[in-house]
Amino acid sequence: MSGTTRPERPEPLGDGAGGPVGEPVRVLIVDDDALVRAGLTMILSAAGDVAVVGEASDGAEVPGAVAAHRPDVVLMDIRMPRVDGLAATETLRRRAGAPEVIVLTTFDADEYVLRALRAGASGFLLKDTPPAEILRAVRRVAQGEAMLSPTVTRQLIAHVAAPAQPSQVRAAQRLDRLSERERDVALALGQGQSNAEISAGLHMSVATVKAHVSRLLIKLELNNRVQVALLVHDAGLV
Repeated sequence: MSGTTRPERPEPLGDGAGGPVGEPVRVLIVDDDALVRAGLTMILSAAGDVAVVGEASDGAEVPGAVAAHRPDVVLMDIRMPRVDGLAATETLRRRAGAPEVIVLTTFDADEYVLRALRAGASGFLLKDTPPAEILRAVRRVAQGEAMLSPTVTRQLIAHVAAPAQPSQVRAAQRLDRLSERERDVALALGQGQSNAEISAGLHMSVATVKAHVSRLLIKLELNNRVQVALLVHDAGLV
């Protein structure tokens, strides 16, 4: 799916446990269950580097809530009464300057995982994920990384391990647009590597890694690194 890329945020200091220096990660919670919203708000607000700036109870409310609160990350439920989280994610991620999206749900079916990631979500977590891991996901996604639960990662790998031949050819042709160095970075993204890991493995600075990621996103007409990883898997390269 084509989309509009947004610049990656600066790398965090130290071990990457927090948001940008002096600026909390702004989070919008979207869920039709008021108790879930309250629980997530309590978890996130307990961290000094994360701020819950707004809530929405349906996907139809997301565009207005994003415009009003300007979050960095949206925690998005899937099943909602009018507009579900998958449709809301796809609509949101098509917009310039869109926030990152983490789908947080009780359902881990393959179809939901792939639809969410192809729609532009940077993370997919189950609602029984421990609070510390939810916080870690918010921080990582705000920094331009991806975050998938181990269960979801296993499902994704199993699903794309043997793509249909026509899809594999099309994916490989798209990757042919990249320079050799951009292709190296794309393969590293397909392996789930972070910017720091790519930097060490390819012997380049983190800033250079980010520049390569931004360029290959433009060339591939994708809007985040998760979609690059899916394309690499579809091409049978990982």
